[in-house]
Amino acid sequence: MNSVSEKSEPQWVAGFMSGTSLDAVDAALILTDGESVLDFGATAERKYLPEERRILQHATKAARAWNWEGEAPEALFAQARDVITSTHQATWQMLLEAWSGTQPVLAGVHGQTVLHLAPKDGRKGQTLQLIDGPAMRRALGVPLAYDFRTHDVSQGGQGAPLAPAYHAALLRRLGDETACVLNLGGVANITARMSGGALVAFDTGPANGPVDEWIEAHGQGTHDVDGRLAAAGQADEALLAGLFQRDWFRQPPPKSLDRYDFSAEMVRGLSLEDGAATLTQFSARAVAAGLSQLAEYPRRVIACGGGRHNPTMMAALRDAVSCPVLTAEEVGWRGDSIEAEAFAYLAMRTAKGLPISWPDTTGVPGPLTGGKFLD
Repeated sequence: MNSVSEKSEPQWVAGFMSGTSLDAVDAALILTDGESVLDFGATAERKYLPEERRILQHATKAARAWNWEGEAPEALFAQARDVITSTHQATWQMLLEAWSGTQPVLAGVHGQTVLHLAPKDGRKGQTLQLIDGPAMRRALGVPLAYDFRTHDVSQGGQGAPLAPAYHAALLRRLGDETACVLNLGGVANITARMSGGALVAFDTGPANGPVDEWIEAHGQGTHDVDGRLAAAGQADEALLAGLFQRDWFRQPPPKSLDRYDFSAEMVRGLSLEDGAATLTQFSARAVAAGLSQLAEYPRRVIACGGGRHNPTMMAALRDAVSCPVLTAEEVGWRGDSIEAEAFAYLAMRTAKGLPISWPDTTGVPGPLTGGKFLD
């Protein structure tokens, strides 16, 4: 038994997340015993510098080209791991400087996803998050939980999404029954709580990823600020109809995506504005398609992640979905910090040997623990 799990009372835990948009490291503190969330502490965000982002982009591109065949691009991976360690250490310092309460006793770090292959036709999936665990443990100076997905994948699970355990804890605080948490990151995923309390979770399709890629490819920044370009364009309905013929939308949940399973290539040939409009509509309607696969339709959807800041995407969601769509802030949550908070929560569950995934969230045979732990 490790020193963290020996303590039964709630502890302050730090969580860190670096998403596939490669924009920043987010960190957050929560007070938790691995079951309930009792309080919320400081948050911090450390934007990637252009050179750091370039190194992570190169590692991601090299990982996709490698795809677990032949010799791995270890030199690029090592550079990326160094960036992950140094930027997380900087974010950790920012977090501590913003916090005057009890010092955290544990950290949960996701690492940088550069490749994810879902299981298919009896073949187990594979997943790769770049992180140097021992170096990260030394940099942060507290016990560390990391590499949360690998065990799930090795047991036949999707390895994603992993935030549902935390989403369920947040929903319990609201007392909701049939409610759904929607995360709009590079990929969109939902956690639906059924009326009996059961959880169902899966990726619905793309969210910001293809839109960001499209904008960046046109030299217009890293994302569609306030959804202005999409709002100025016209969605290509014929192209959208074709996209929804993909096998993905017929697959039953649970299911997961790599960030690049749906890319900006889908709208090649369209104008900048029309491409942005089409990709934005596609993300919104894919969420609606996912909700229609649930046994019970939620009474409300609570949106978190960067996509909730895009009014054009939110308007498209509200048009496509047959229930109210609220932002995280409208129910009292910290929408920019939920993923970081989730990995703090999963870190405590990892330290205590509690499950972090279930058959209806990742497709594993039974409740499954996960995460590596360095005391």
